[in-house]
Amino acid sequence: MKGKLITFEGIEGSGKSTQVGLLSSKLREEGYQIIAIREPGGTRIGEQIRDITHNRENVDLTAVTEAYLMTASRAQLVREMIKPALKEGKIVIADRFVDSGLAYQGYGRNLGLDLILELNKPALDGVFPDLTIFLDVTPQVGFSRRNGSDKIDRLDLQQKDFYDRVYRGYKEIIRKDRKRFMVIDSTKSIDEVKIVIWKNVILKLYNKYT
Repeated sequence: MKGKLITFEGIEGSGKSTQVGLLSSKLREEGYQIIAIREPGGTRIGEQIRDITHNRENVDLTAVTEAYLMTASRAQLVREMIKPALKEGKIVIADRFVDSGLAYQGYGRNLGLDLILELNKPALDGVFPDLTIFLDVTPQVGFSRRNGSDKIDRLDLQQKDFYDRVYRGYKEIIRKDRKRFMVIDSTKSIDEVKIVIWKNVILKLYNKYT
């Protein structure tokens, strides 16, 4: 049985990492075989790339360099983790995937979707999400949640107009591929969001795993 890839997307402060952990735990409790991964990262090489892209000292990292690094991490993750897990029939839960590249580098960095799509073709190697959960909060709400955090990285230091472009980019990506996306109001409490995600995941995917 072929596995499934579920990805989480959203801007900083949307609650992705928290909900990835909660969904992963619930699926394990229900007896599903899963792996949870993050982008960039998830592999030894990917984590080294993350150290570069998220280091606050690397303010001189260019948009094109960032795009290549993010895509390189994705290529490693697909081959080392995602494809083997899918082949074994596991559910892969990813904290970010290709839509982040489209939103952050394509829209946020103004590199354009065509360039990012072309760059990602060999990286994805035919792998694409079966379901993408977009945790919807505006940049203003997202960053109000991040105030006072001791985990501020390079991407948190971008200007407001960058995140406005990223957010609009996500909305446009969703509009073009509405069936794949589950859009959830992430301004609600963690428990409320968790329940909505679980109900929708079961409705959309349960029959495919039984």
